[in-house]
Amino acid sequence: MDVMPLLLLIAGSAVVAAAGRRTPVPAPLLLVTAGLAVAYVPGVPEYTLDPHIVLPLLLPPLLHTAATDSSYLDLRAQLRPVALLSVGYVLFATLAVGYAAYLLVPGLPLTAALVLGAVVAPPDAVAATAVARRVGLPSRITTILQGESLVNDATAITAYRVAVAAAVGEGASWAGGIGEFLIAAVGGVGIGLLLMMPIHWLRTHLKEALLQNTLSLLIPFVAYAVAESVHASGVLAVVVVALYLGHRAWEVDFATRLQEDAVWRMVAFVLESAVFALIGLQLPVVLRGLGEYEGGDAVLYAVVIFLVAVATRFVWVYPATFLPRIFSARVRKREENPTWKGAFVISWAGMRGVVSLAIAFSIPVTMHDDEEFPGRNLILFLTFTTVIGTLVLQGLTLPPLIRALKLPGKDLQAETLSEANAQAQASQAAERRLDELLEDERNALPGPLADRLRTVLERRRNSVWERLGQPNPITGETVDDTYRRLSRQMIGAERDVFVRLRDLRYIDDEMLRTLLRRLDLEEAAAYRETSP
Repeated sequence: MDVMPLLLLIAGSAVVAAAGRRTPVPAPLLLVTAGLAVAYVPGVPEYTLDPHIVLPLLLPPLLHTAATDSSYLDLRAQLRPVALLSVGYVLFATLAVGYAAYLLVPGLPLTAALVLGAVVAPPDAVAATAVARRVGLPSRITTILQGESLVNDATAITAYRVAVAAAVGEGASWAGGIGEFLIAAVGGVGIGLLLMMPIHWLRTHLKEALLQNTLSLLIPFVAYAVAESVHASGVLAVVVVALYLGHRAWEVDFATRLQEDAVWRMVAFVLESAVFALIGLQLPVVLRGLGEYEGGDAVLYAVVIFLVAVATRFVWVYPATFLPRIFSARVRKREENPTWKGAFVISWAGMRGVVSLAIAFSIPVTMHDDEEFPGRNLILFLTFTTVIGTLVLQGLTLPPLIRALKLPGKDLQAETLSEANAQAQASQAAERRLDELLEDERNALPGPLADRLRTVLERRRNSVWERLGQPNPITGETVDDTYRRLSRQMIGAERDVFVRLRDLRYIDDEMLRTLLRRLDLEEAAAYRETSP
């Protein structure tokens, strides 16, 4: 097996993604553009999306990271709009896009057109999360988009399976389709509920952080595989388990949380980068199979389907946002009043992604009678153009659109005040607990050590308030920033001495690693990462 194409994909996408962090353009857009640009460069290997790899091997960890980073409480508070988008909109888009394709493309059967509708219906979890974080959307809109993108793949995959069954002549009916959807949804949620507590129990009882993180890497694949083995939704199973584990993560020991955060950030970075680069690299594969549809007709079809996919989201979002408030006093009482600007952003933030392409590539080549699946290559082409169009057009214009609409972003000062008040309450509880412990003779400490504990507590309590103070007029730093910078420079001086002593053979490498790890932990405590 030649691993060089895989290494080139990972290395190249990582370089582009890293460069994207230094530009105002979201990394997913740069990666897709880079993939398109190099697709025909001589010597670049051909990459074909394999749905048997993307769906069971790439989708679960991406969903897991997105779900664990989400707030279960926030999602529960926004359950109604999330459900209307992740289920209602996906089914509406399936029908609307499918019927438009049926009217537009001569000879395309309605069942095959509905396959296209199901394929392009779900916005992408990774794209939505990446853009939402980059542009600083209001928290409610971010929660709705994240919640939608976590669940909508399950709806789309089930709708796709029903449409394919009808297209290949397996006698699918509306009643059968609704039954399959309910089985997939209830089964996926049920599998997730069955797995989440035993997995969490195992995580809290394993004593070694390495074993706990090995388990953490396996969890999304296990949840997905178990659910799919009983024809339930693997997507929902992964999301349910991940939401529960993320909500109860505080019960796992600190070493596991620190390692797990680093491991999953790396996994998400590699997979997200590779996935978006793969989208652009599909261009040669898609164009080669276009066949009879080559020419102006295919371009016309692509433009129309793209416009229909974008328009259907507006047609669904505005009524789904405002009509429930008109007819339900309970909705008016429980939910904050939405604005047309927020609905517009949600409507425009409908970028499609790799899941749509993976589903499209999984369309069978032939049917039961050995005839070719009608319009398969055209469906693949239209899926590709819709994914590229939404990622590039909507992804590029979403940040300036948000600025033009002047949507209120996060109130950093209010968040800092909330953090400071929470830290003050926690510090008071910790101080009372320390006094209780020191009253016990078994916990006797020399005065300087007891004072050190109180000093650390005071430092933690004051650090948040210090961020609200006036910055240094020379450096522009807050007091907290200056403290961390000086602390890191002091630790750097210690590190230089340890390395010099190792080079002089005064200490060996094993002792050096022990001393450096101690410094690393102190530096991590002194410098808290503030960027997402």
